[in-house]
Amino acid sequence: MWLALAFLSAFLLGFYDVFKKKSLRANAVIPVLTLNTLFSSLIFLPFILLSANGTIGSDSLFFTHSYGWAEHKFILLKSVIVLSSWLFGYFGIKNLPLTIVGPINATRPVMVLIGALTVFGEKLSLFQWLGVITAMIGLYLLSRSGKKEGIDFKHNKWIIFVLLSNILGAISGLYDKFLMAPPSAGGVGLDKMAVQSWYNIYQLGMMTLMLLLLWWPTHKRTTPFHWTWGIICISLFLSAADFVYFYSLSHDGAMISIVSMIRRGSVLVSFTFGALVFHEKNLKAKALDLALVLLSMLFLFIGSK
Repeated sequence: MWLALAFLSAFLLGFYDVFKKKSLRANAVIPVLTLNTLFSSLIFLPFILLSANGTIGSDSLFFTHSYGWAEHKFILLKSVIVLSSWLFGYFGIKNLPLTIVGPINATRPVMVLIGALTVFGEKLSLFQWLGVITAMIGLYLLSRSGKKEGIDFKHNKWIIFVLLSNILGAISGLYDKFLMAPPSAGGVGLDKMAVQSWYNIYQLGMMTLMLLLLWWPTHKRTTPFHWTWGIICISLFLSAADFVYFYSLSHDGAMISIVSMIRRGSVLVSFTFGALVFHEKNLKAKALDLALVLLSMLFLFIGSK
């Protein structure tokens, strides 16, 4: 069951990336991200309120636990990590082709593995090492493909933004394992709905401050903001993808390493739309690079079983 949910989450994430790219074209990043956190918060706020007054029972899939500061401080930290990842990622995807960003994002499981290796002292199997090496080769070839479009991986700040977004995303994935694990296993044992609901609300507060203090005073001299219905679609697909993701992790036997790898399969959706809808260039070379990244995911999958 958790594997099927992971694949569904990957499919939804692909459309999240597509609508993110569409909404950010010639548009201001900070107000788009602020609205994204607003709509996501509005989706989950009813679950918080209805759970608090008893309308949604504790046996419901949508029940959201009430916690004190002892638990909320962990959720607040997740909000900071995720929001930082989103900020870098939004600026990166706005200024780079989706067929470049997608394969880079697909290497995130490699970063999760490296994090597990360095933080938790885990040892990699032969197939996991093959996955890491293949992903690195794919990224190198992708950098060569990017040069044909004038994108230098070493000196392009947007590439650095995407890489930073992925590093922070990998940290968030490892942190999720800590948040969801029961105290007996060294975790916090938080409810998945509480984490997803409250980290959106905390992010809304942070983005509202950023909008008022950083963007609004200079908005007439920077990229203007224009409304597009794709902004709502960002929130809908992201909220659905994350809900399915957290639900999959709540199943017995669910493995964060495998779920993380499967979710990166979202690149197939975003790459297809980048080619067919956004008419991006140099697709043959990028398709080979993407194939290597997907092969690395297969190696990681085999090595993690």
